[in-house]
Amino acid sequence: MQTISRGLGKLRSMGQGKLHMIMKSFAYLLVLAVLLVPAYPQAASSQQDQIPDAPAPNNPPPFPTTTAPAAKTEHPLPPPPAADEPLPPPPTMSAKTMPSSSRPANADSNTRDEFTIVKAVNFVVVPVTVKDPDGRLVEGLLKKDFSVLENGEQQQIKLFTSDPFPLSVAVVLDANLPEQTMRKVKETLPALAGSFSDFDEVGVYSYGSSVTTRLDFSGAGGDFSTALRRSEVDLRGRNDGPPVASGPMVGGPSPSVNGRPFEPGIPHVATVPRESSVLNDAILAAASALSKRDRTRRKIIFVIGDGREQGSNASYSDVLKVLLSNEIAVYAMAVDASAIPGYETLQNIHIPRMGYGNILPKYTFASGGEVFAEFSKDAIEQAYSRLTEQARNQYTLGYSTRATAASSYRTIDVRVHRPGLIVRAKDGYYPLPPQRQQQQ
Repeated sequence: MQTISRGLGKLRSMGQGKLHMIMKSFAYLLVLAVLLVPAYPQAASSQQDQIPDAPAPNNPPPFPTTTAPAAKTEHPLPPPPAADEPLPPPPTMSAKTMPSSSRPANADSNTRDEFTIVKAVNFVVVPVTVKDPDGRLVEGLLKKDFSVLENGEQQQIKLFTSDPFPLSVAVVLDANLPEQTMRKVKETLPALAGSFSDFDEVGVYSYGSSVTTRLDFSGAGGDFSTALRRSEVDLRGRNDGPPVASGPMVGGPSPSVNGRPFEPGIPHVATVPRESSVLNDAILAAASALSKRDRTRRKIIFVIGDGREQGSNASYSDVLKVLLSNEIAVYAMAVDASAIPGYETLQNIHIPRMGYGNILPKYTFASGGEVFAEFSKDAIEQAYSRLTEQARNQYTLGYSTRATAASSYRTIDVRVHRPGLIVRAKDGYYPLPPQRQQQQ
């Protein structure tokens, strides 16, 4: 037991000695840690001081205080107007708000910019009808399919359209037709009234020994139909029989009995009264009225008669000049003898002092119109529809040309670059005086 107690005491003394040594070592480590911790940040900061700094940015020097800011392109939107406040009117340009010229006041007046070339020109409008060999209207042509020559020189087409135009039509009735032919014509007049549209305007004239205006230009409606009905009553035509050249009260300065003068001392001379047919005067009156109509309309004179001319004060050349100066085309319905095939050529022969047998083809060819020669009532009524359709649905060409004296006639040649087609256009024109062109 004593041995065990001595052994335990020895172990206890040895344990205390080792514990004392361990505690002493731990105290040394703690003192060393306390001394090393403050020195570490100083070493790290000294290492960072040895790293060179990055270069500083090269900023521009500040603007002087007197420099104005640059103008901004954005414009602030104005505040919306109140609900009860009307919107302001748009600004209008006036002479005061227009910017002044950038040319200096003392600019040299001989510079090239000061020269101005003034060239007077006419704008010529040419209605064109194109048909196939069977007489049907040809549609679908383009500007490149046409060419226009004036006095043989190629012109640049500046206007081209195939749109239909409203019509201004002067219907001219021959009051000297034979009675039977006049009866047939009067039966077709209702069909003539139905061939026009509500956009057309029509005037009615008749002629015999003088010209009568039966209807001033108005819409193709009730007034036109009323004027045609009155014409049916007034126009009776001439007697188909031979003229009366003898009788008790006919011929000579005194009466006669059984073909002998009542007074034997005075010779008896039988005279046949001559009938006048003032077609030139009638077309001139219609053309003068059409010249005052709106230029945006297609202007047409439609003559229903035999084309005989006798006793007019106006000549053909004078009337044609008025037609071509005002862009008026003449169409005709040839009736009676002028509708006989082959008779037309014979009627065109002019015998001096005997008038013209049929002057209508001359007017229609020169003005770009057409003659329809029909005998029967049904054929005449169908021709009315074809005529108005053709006049309304034409190709319209326009070009500018140099202005010359109004008395100088210029020829026009319209060509279509497709074979086998029939082209109808006016043969030429007379330019209007400058003041007349400005008014139109």
